[in-house]
Amino acid sequence: MNKLISTASVSAFVLFTSIGYATAADVQKGGKVFNKCKACHTLVAGKNRVGPTLSGIFGRTAGTAPKYRFSKAMKEAGEKGLVWNEKTLNDYLVKPKAYIKGTKMTFVGLKKDSDRENLIAFLKEAAK
Repeated sequence: MNKLISTASVSAFVLFTSIGYATAADVQKGGKVFNKCKACHTLVAGKNRVGPTLSGIFGRTAGTAPKYRFSKAMKEAGEKGLVWNEKTLNDYLVKPKAYIKGTKMTFVGLKKDSDRENLIAFLKEAAK
C-alpha cells in the first residue's frame, strides 16, 4: 500500500511540476530573447521595420498587420485561418520557414522550448 501511495504521489508531483513548468515562463528572460527579434520587429503599433510590428500580435490574423507588405505565403496562411496565439507563435518560432513555406522571415528559429515560452510571455506583456 505504501508503495502504491508513493508511486501515486510521485506521479502527481511529476504532473504538477510539468504543468507548473509549462506556465512558469519568465517575462524578463523573454525580453532578452526578444533582442534577437528587435533588429527586424518593433513593439510600437503601426511601426514596421524589415518585419511587421508585433504590437497586437495576439489574436491577429497572419498577414494582416497594417502598412506591411507580407509574402504571398503569409497572406495565404491568414486567409486559411492562421491566427497568432501562444500555440501558433510557438509552432512558428521553432522553424519559421518550415511552418510557412515562402515566408519572408529569414530567422532560423528558436530551438529551446524555454526560449519560445519566455519570448511569448514577454510578447503577451509588451505587445498589447
